[in-house]
Amino acid sequence: MSILYIVLGLVLLVLGGNWLLKAAVGLSLKLNIPKIVIGMTVVSFATSAPELIVSVKSALDGATGLAVGNVIGSNIANLGLVLGITVILSTIEVEKSFYKTDWPVMMIASVLLYFFIVNDRMIQFYEGAIMFTMLIAFLVYLLRFQKTAVVDEMPEDDEELPLHKIVLFLAIGGFGLWAGSELLVDGAKTMAENFGVSDAVIGVTVVSVGTSIPELAASIIAVMKKEKAISLGNLIGSNVFNILAVLGITSMITPVTVQVKDISLINNDIYWMLAISFIVLPLVFFPKKLRLNWKDGIILLGAYVAFIYLTIS
Repeated sequence: MSILYIVLGLVLLVLGGNWLLKAAVGLSLKLNIPKIVIGMTVVSFATSAPELIVSVKSALDGATGLAVGNVIGSNIANLGLVLGITVILSTIEVEKSFYKTDWPVMMIASVLLYFFIVNDRMIQFYEGAIMFTMLIAFLVYLLRFQKTAVVDEMPEDDEELPLHKIVLFLAIGGFGLWAGSELLVDGAKTMAENFGVSDAVIGVTVVSVGTSIPELAASIIAVMKKEKAISLGNLIGSNVFNILAVLGITSMITPVTVQVKDISLINNDIYWMLAISFIVLPLVFFPKKLRLNWKDGIILLGAYVAFIYLTIS
């Protein structure tokens, strides 16, 4: 049964990623907005929805530490695992707005989370409100001023769609990614338990990777379809959404507290998130300026493997 769940999950992820990509390209053309903006807003919101649902539910159930762990683990996986695999598959040429706007906002959000949580192990209502306000300001800036940050390789292949089809593809694509990731995670957890793998190992590997599976599916499909702006925008945008929207909204509903048993989130995991977020910038410039290629992907993937190994060992 677990193998069936995994197979069905993978099929839904591929279909959902395709539908979401169609909607994103169609919306970009319809509104005449750069694709990276669509990637950082519409696609990011759709692929970050699982984190939002899990975090709000966890907070309401009293397990607020899980909300923080979910976001930190997902952000590490988005850049280390997902971006690593994506640029191993295909080189991404990056424009100046990446390091002028997109990366700085991601780093500011990451550092803000660090300062809000590291001293008192809590994100309070007013801190959540600051995060959410920053998200709104960022979205307004993107929609008004953002230029394209990734070179569009095949603009002539873009397909215009009527508005009702864009909305339909967006809805079923987002649902397909969510349902596919749920099935895949359930199947993988059951299989891991059957093989006697511990809860801690399952939590750090299957669950944290599971919430990044929608981003992985959407990004790989975007790269295969030569829509790299949507791929990179999705990952940077998802990390921003995870911090500013997921933790911002959750902490406005109820204060988010990290318990003593989850203290490794503050003592270890958040530093990995900051380091992997930071390293993306120098990788964009070295060895060749404004490019992420397979060598950078190996570095990012290697960092993610090291994080998993040191966390479970």
